[in-house]
Amino acid sequence: MKKPVKIYSIPTCSDCNYAKRYFKEHEIAYTDYNCEENVKYAEEVWNLTGKQIVPTIVIGDKVFVGFAENLSEIRELLS
Repeated sequence: MKKPVKIYSIPTCSDCNYAKRYFKEHEIAYTDYNCEENVKYAEEVWNLTGKQIVPTIVIGDKVFVGFAENLSEIRELLS
């Protein structure tokens, strides 16, 4: 069974857009939580990480802050 993928993002974040493009190109289903549109999502990021940083990516029970620097671990987790 595939692990659910969540990404907390804002529209102007280049690393967020890179992550979403990567997921689409690799046909990985994900749910996007736009922290700019809904303050509740920004609060969730804070509760998960203790920081206000996007992208925050949650795969199953694993939390990643940032995409590019975590790509190899994310790729391995999703394969």
